[in-house]
Amino acid sequence: MTKTVPPQEGQTPPNADFTPTPAGQSGSGSMRELLRSNLRTSGIYVAFVAIVALFAFLTDGTLLSAGNITNLVLQYSYILVLAIGMVIVIIAGHIDLSVGSVVALTGAVSAVLVIQQGWPWWGGALAAIAVGLAVGAWHGFWVAYVGIPAFIVTLAGMLLFRGLTLQVLDNVSLSPFPAEYREVASGFLNGLLGGYGYDAFTLLIGGVAVAGYAISGWRSRAARVRYGQPVESLALFIAKVIAVGVVVMAFAWQLANARGLPIVLIILGVLAIAYGLITKNTVFGRQVYAIGGNLSAATLSGVKVRAVNFWIFVNMGFLSAVAGIIYSSRSNGAQPAAGEMFELDAIAAAFIGGAAVTGGVGTVVGAMVGGLIMAVMSNGMSLLGVDQSIQSVVKGLVLLLAVAFDVYNKRRAGASR
Repeated sequence: MTKTVPPQEGQTPPNADFTPTPAGQSGSGSMRELLRSNLRTSGIYVAFVAIVALFAFLTDGTLLSAGNITNLVLQYSYILVLAIGMVIVIIAGHIDLSVGSVVALTGAVSAVLVIQQGWPWWGGALAAIAVGLAVGAWHGFWVAYVGIPAFIVTLAGMLLFRGLTLQVLDNVSLSPFPAEYREVASGFLNGLLGGYGYDAFTLLIGGVAVAGYAISGWRSRAARVRYGQPVESLALFIAKVIAVGVVVMAFAWQLANARGLPIVLIILGVLAIAYGLITKNTVFGRQVYAIGGNLSAATLSGVKVRAVNFWIFVNMGFLSAVAGIIYSSRSNGAQPAAGEMFELDAIAAAFIGGAAVTGGVGTVVGAMVGGLIMAVMSNGMSLLGVDQSIQSVVKGLVLLLAVAFDVYNKRRAGASR
C-alpha cells in the first residue's frame, strides 16, 4: 500500500502538471508578487535618487561637483566597507555592536607597528587584518559554539576592544603614517592613459562597470525566464540599464575631472563585487539566508549552523580591520576615540538598504545604497550648515522609517496569505 504524503506549503505535488509561466506573460497575481518582492529594492534606489536631487537643488549643485563627489568617496568609504559585513551579519539574524571598537583597535595596532616600531606599511596592514580575524574568531566562538546571543557578545566586545585600544596606544594619539600608508585612503590613479584634460582611465573603469552590470542583469533575467518566473519587460530592463549607465558614467566623469580614480574606491568596488557574488552564488551565501530566514528548517536541511555563524563573525572582523586600515590612513594616525558610533552607521546602512530586522532579507548592494543615502544626507546637511544635533535627528528618523517600512511590508504580506 502506497502512502500519499501531502506536499509542503510552497511545493508542487509530485504528480501534478506544472507549466512554467512564460516570461513577460505572467498573470496579474504573479506580476503583483514580482512588484511586491522588488518594492524594497526598487524603493531604495528611487529614494537615493530623490535625496541626491533634493540636496543638489538645495546646495545649488555643490553636492554634485567634482571635488565634493571625490570627498564623499574618501570620507565615507570605511562605513560602506563595514556595511558590507554588517548586512551579512543581519541577514543571518544577528547584530554586531563592536565594529567601531575593532576599527579603533586595528588602526592602533597598525600605527604602533608602523610609526613606533618602524615596520613597513604593508606589514602594519597585515597585522591589523590578523587582529581583525582574531577578534572575529573570538566573537564567533562565543556566539556559535557557546550559544550566547550576538547582541551580548558584541556589546561586551565593544567595551573590551575599546579598552584594549587605550592600552595599545597608551591613551595617546600616534601620527603620522608614511606616505605609502596614506595612499590607501587618499591616493588616486590618474594619467594612466595619457593626458586628455581629464582622466580617461576613470572613464574606462566606469564603462567596464556599466558593461558588467548589464551582463549580470541579463544573465539573471535569463535564468528567471528559464525557470518560468515573472520578470520585467525587456523595455523596462533596457531602460533600467540605461539609467544605471547614465548615473555611473556621470559619476565617473566627475571623478575624471577632479583627481582621478580613488584607490579606496577600487578597494570598495572589489569588495562589493566579491561579496555580492558570495551572497548570491555560493553555498555559504545561501546558507546565511537560510539561517536568517528559518533557523529550524536550515538545521533540518543539514546546514552546519555553528560553522556558518562562526565564519560570519570572522568575516565581520576581517572587514572591520579593512575599515580600520582605511580610516587610520584617511586620518593619518590612530586615536583612542577612533571609530565611535561607526557600528550605528553600519547598522543603519544595512536597514535603510532593505535588510529585515528578523533576518533572512538583505543585499550587499542595498546596504551600500543605504550607506550612500546616509553619506549624502550628512554631506548635504553639512554643506547647508545644518547643526550636528539636527543631523542626528534626521538620520534617526530615516532609520526609524526604514524599519517601519519593513514591519509594514511583513504585516501586509501576512494579511494577504
